[in-house]
Amino acid sequence: MPCPPFKPSTLAAVVLALASLGAQAQDKVLNLYSARHYQTDEALYANFTKATGIRINRIDGDDAGILTRLKNEGASSPADAVLLVDAARLWKAESEGLFAPVKSAVLEARIPATLRGKDNGQGPSWFGFSTRARVVVYNKATVKADEVDTYAELGEPKNKGRVCTRSGSHPYNLSLFGSVLEHVGPEKTEAWLRGLVANMARAPKGGDTDQIKAVATGECQVALTNSYYLARLMRSDKPEDREVVQKIGVVFPDQQGAGTHVNVAGGAVAAHAKNRVAAAQFLEYLASDEAQGYFANGNNEWPVVRSVKPANPALEALGSFKQEAVPVAAVGANQARVQQMLDRVGYK
Repeated sequence: MPCPPFKPSTLAAVVLALASLGAQAQDKVLNLYSARHYQTDEALYANFTKATGIRINRIDGDDAGILTRLKNEGASSPADAVLLVDAARLWKAESEGLFAPVKSAVLEARIPATLRGKDNGQGPSWFGFSTRARVVVYNKATVKADEVDTYAELGEPKNKGRVCTRSGSHPYNLSLFGSVLEHVGPEKTEAWLRGLVANMARAPKGGDTDQIKAVATGECQVALTNSYYLARLMRSDKPEDREVVQKIGVVFPDQQGAGTHVNVAGGAVAAHAKNRVAAAQFLEYLASDEAQGYFANGNNEWPVVRSVKPANPALEALGSFKQEAVPVAAVGANQARVQQMLDRVGYK
């Protein structure tokens, strides 16, 4: 049986309201299942506890592991809140009834509608709190930016033998491919994926940072990566990372068309949360200016609250860009069809 929606009272100022609740919450504990493994997030949790008195008991895992755990635990799950780092997994959790709807004036005012889960009148089931773009990096010595400034070009014959990626079935790629499907339809998407496979410089392997470094060394010439992996290298003090950055260029694809694909990290109240009040407070805190600043400046992600301006030199260097307008939930819903295409074209 689905849980009833939680309806927190409207908050005029998120952080001040959270602080006023602190004295009432000294003994409360929020059980958080998190797929975010970023050291800079520790400040988020510490400041939430300082503002509210609610201690966070965190269990870490990857997106898939967290969803499996929630399903296996069922109604006995101790989880109150959940953080995931991919649109496809947020959609999957929503479709499997693992989240409870949240009716919050704060969240609905601060989080754009395209970065929320489905709302059946009881409030969205999840909210995006930070974004990252799926960009193209290229070797400046061998490739011109205008040869790879659309996603479509990566599957064209002119880029044969140049491309490297991580696994096609990784959630970051599934979300990009789901976005392409939403834009151009199944026939063109499958033809594009077949072209990507034909253009591979080597079999898919590694993570996004590995793809960037492979471009710099010449193992391949072009790669897809989430923007925050690139920003980490740009901010690194290590000489070897600086050398990588000097050898590569970056483009935000499809600036003259639909815009660059943007993925989302988001959060939700667990379907069987025992402490829903605290879970909703936590989500509202993540939408505060303070927390949005941590996402941007600590982990090189773009804040979703439009009024928050990041003070991050790497994000400033990357500059502004046109984002696609496809709802994140629609991208997630395409993942099963995309996986079938990957199987047909032999994209491992």
